[in-house]
Amino acid sequence: MTARVIVADDQAVVREGIVMLLGLLPGIEVVGAAKDGEEAVALVGELAPDVVLMDLRMPRCDGVEATRRIRERYPATQVVVLTTYADDDSLFPALRAGARGYLTKDAGGDEIVRAVRDVMAGDAGLAPTVQRRLLERVSAVAAPVPARESPPDGLTAREAEVLSLVAEGFSNKEIAGRLHIGAATVKTHINNIFAKAGVRDRAQAVRYAYQHGLIRPPGTNIT
Repeated sequence: MTARVIVADDQAVVREGIVMLLGLLPGIEVVGAAKDGEEAVALVGELAPDVVLMDLRMPRCDGVEATRRIRERYPATQVVVLTTYADDDSLFPALRAGARGYLTKDAGGDEIVRAVRDVMAGDAGLAPTVQRRLLERVSAVAAPVPARESPPDGLTAREAEVLSLVAEGFSNKEIAGRLHIGAATVKTHINNIFAKAGVRDRAQAVRYAYQHGLIRPPGTNIT
């Protein structure tokens, strides 16, 4: 499947370079380019792309606000942040606004293609360093409770097992391989988990898993 992509970046040289790079990558078609968040939102409404590669720091409307508007108005379009910044003040507001992927601008073409495909498949398209930072942050703020004899909120044992693998950063395909089940079955389990746990994305599911003792933060001793 070819992904229809819009690039949003306020620096013309950077924007044109990204467009040129994407034109060389398999499975990606660039359908538009925006110089700021306002233009990105308008182009999404006009062109209905699959994915927007979104810079964060832009004039008029920054990437976080543009992401929020796109996800509210055009939920079929996913957003992958492509930025110079990977600090907490950039990362977490973007994820809370609805970005499903987060890459830094030193990402290679293969990493960009993988992130685009991941978010189109319903997975998170996070750079490895970003995923580690997210897990560290969740571990730091979540207060895990003692492991339960049965999963919370009516989760089945299999759903709890899938959730623990999600929290460890595995993709749907990887979970399917580890549990020897189909990818469609994994997706069904994840949809059931989201509904029962009252979460809307994988980042919230990770936090839920830590809070309910379904997985232990790194460095926690088991007694």
